[in-house]
Amino acid sequence: MRFTVAVIASLIAGYTLGKIGVKAGELYELALYLLIFIIGLDIGLHGRWAEMKKSLSVKSLLLPLATLIGSLIGGVIGGIILNIPLKWAIPVVAGVGWYSLTGPILAQYSAFYGIIGFLANFLREVFTVILYPFFANTFGKEPSISIGGATTMDSTLPIIVKFGGKEITMIAFIHGFILSLLVPVIVPFLASIAAGG
Repeated sequence: MRFTVAVIASLIAGYTLGKIGVKAGELYELALYLLIFIIGLDIGLHGRWAEMKKSLSVKSLLLPLATLIGSLIGGVIGGIILNIPLKWAIPVVAGVGWYSLTGPILAQYSAFYGIIGFLANFLREVFTVILYPFFANTFGKEPSISIGGATTMDSTLPIIVKFGGKEITMIAFIHGFILSLLVPVIVPFLASIAAGG
């Protein structure tokens, strides 16, 4: 109940600041840094660093690779179901949630698929916020990190920590970090192939 009230109060405060004319983009970035700082502070205060390092394993380091492969397979399946050419469906999902990068990269080659890339990856982030608590309880906290894709190092990290526990903070952060390193290489490469073929 307290969490719901806090979310609603935050939404109202954000709406009010927006009406006053405060630029959302600047506050959004500042809020993300603040959230990550608070999580780091909590880890430091409660001496969880050693516990978190223990939670890192080869298996957890393979999670980003599994996420990327699963996303690409999902793109193939989604492309077939939605009758989207696979040459475009694959670069759309290769953004693994990084909509602000995927959309503009794809838009350089196709405005239509730029919009699709933006929306698909934006919705991945939104659905992570909504569905992670359910997925964590149903499929496990660590495997469910994969639904967040590249967003798990920033925007969805607070939700993952809240509902998955502080012990998976480092796994989620590294997951998002590795994917964030791969996306700027993979998406332009796949988009150039799609545009050329």
